[in-house]
Amino acid sequence: MRALNDPWFSNFLLRVGDGTEESIKGRFIRIPDDMTIPCTIRENSIKELINVIYPSIQNNLYSSDYIISRAILSNRNESVDEINDQMIGMFQGEEKVYYSFDEVEDDHNNFYPIEFLNSLTVSGLTPHKLQLKIGCPIILLRNINPSLGLCNGTRLICKGFQPNAIDVEIAGGQHTGKRVYLPRIPLSLSEDDMLPFKLIWKQFPIQLSFSMTINKAQGQTIPHVGVYLPNSVFSHGQLGKILRY
Repeated sequence: MRALNDPWFSNFLLRVGDGTEESIKGRFIRIPDDMTIPCTIRENSIKELINVIYPSIQNNLYSSDYIISRAILSNRNESVDEINDQMIGMFQGEEKVYYSFDEVEDDHNNFYPIEFLNSLTVSGLTPHKLQLKIGCPIILLRNINPSLGLCNGTRLICKGFQPNAIDVEIAGGQHTGKRVYLPRIPLSLSEDDMLPFKLIWKQFPIQLSFSMTINKAQGQTIPHVGVYLPNSVFSHGQLGKILRY
């Protein structure tokens, strides 16, 4: 497979991003075979992609440099979640599961049961069940303390768990290597978020970052990147963003 620092690879992505690469039937771009993993059985192809981007992961569980220098990008949240679920399952380390506290504002008659609220999947929010392990990579979903480098999009490494706090190491920017504690925070979602009620959600504003969406990874520096595209990308420019990583 071609490396990201291969000039041919970079030029190919630039042509795709600019919309100048030759297309098939005006709709599709053929990616050269030496840049891809053949897709036979979907589950096997994902496992092979994981093995290419995260080789010898069991020997590097506690190497922050190894973990943070790799990521698999995709264009859909469900694809990212699928890969992250597989990665955390195979990641050997002390495990901690945090559950969110969900309620609807002014729901005095209990029209929305807790079980229903816990089952909701809302874009940009951590799921009800947050499964973490020591050494795993995560990414912030909200600005917590920009002066300490805790901004939306900051990548972190889990180092320890408390009942209502996570001990993390900042893994990028001028605060790289600094240890901080992340708190649970309450967030409110209103009707503007396509819900017919105001949801009060309390959870850690993070998600696993073995895999990330292309947009979420924008601006990151990641030496080893794989791209999983089970669906068409939204636009020419979206795939071209990979060059920045």
